[in-house]
Amino acid sequence: MEFDIRLTTKAMYDFMLYHTYTGFTGIFGTALGVVLLLLFFQDRDFMYLFFGIIFIVYIPLSLYGRTKGQISRNPAFKEPLHYSFLEEGIQVSQKESKEIIKWEQLQKAVSTGTSIIVYTSKVNAFIFPRKELDDKVMDVVEFISAHMEPKKVKIRY
Repeated sequence: MEFDIRLTTKAMYDFMLYHTYTGFTGIFGTALGVVLLLLFFQDRDFMYLFFGIIFIVYIPLSLYGRTKGQISRNPAFKEPLHYSFLEEGIQVSQKESKEIIKWEQLQKAVSTGTSIIVYTSKVNAFIFPRKELDDKVMDVVEFISAHMEPKKVKIRY
């Protein structure tokens, strides 16, 4: 199975949100923001309101800014990436560059409402926007599920 993916700001932002809000930083920042807002309603101290809003709004806005900058500055995102799902792993190529990541090297596969994400490390991933996959979404999910350990696959349809 083969397909091309042009990574957009929207798809990368979706990944960044997922990655952040399923980790300590996003969870802690949101919880702290909520606590500060609750303290504002209790004490009416506008410093609580100010910092509560900063914690809740700052993370997604800063992620969007970083994502937009990364997509616009990185030449690798200007051209589509070509993916081939092979028995030994996922091959990604662009122009003359080609790399195969073996299935056993992949960390986990997850899904969001708009993407299928396959982590190649703790912080890097292949991002497959469902819109770009079009009618291949089910085939991609089935291929991933058949080749990765079941405990590593957390994909919802």
